[in-house]
Amino acid sequence: MSEELKQEGGALAAAPVVTEVVTETVKGKKKVKKVVAVRQVASGRVYVKSTYNNTIVTFTDQNGNVLSWGSAGQCGFKGPKKATPYAATMIVKEAAEKVKKYGLKEVAVFVRGIGGGREAAVRALNANGFQVTIIKDITPIPHNGCRPPRPRRV
Repeated sequence: MSEELKQEGGALAAAPVVTEVVTETVKGKKKVKKVVAVRQVASGRVYVKSTYNNTIVTFTDQNGNVLSWGSAGQCGFKGPKKATPYAATMIVKEAAEKVKKYGLKEVAVFVRGIGGGREAAVRALNANGFQVTIIKDITPIPHNGCRPPRPRRV
């Protein structure tokens, strides 16, 4: 297994961990279950997209491969409740439960958009046991923008 580990920037890269093959006998027939391979990821990224209508949180590894994600609609929030800070904390909690099997500890947070769930999502990451290394705002900003509409003639 040590030959599968690679050195990347001081941290060990994701190495597959294979669990045992489970066989069962049902009425004389042998049934083989699938081999479950779970990558171990020590550090990754979290992308938080917060708009006026919704909040979406995505957990990825360092290469950008998605490990888990969550949105307010997936958690059961409807209408204007999807953009609340409480919804953002619940989204992070559910997405963090899914990503626990990968062993993610350190995260770099990239926040996009303007909405109520921005800061609440980052605080919820810290509350769920992740070590936040950096927080970066990647909200797109127009440099010159669109052409303004023509003046109205009355």
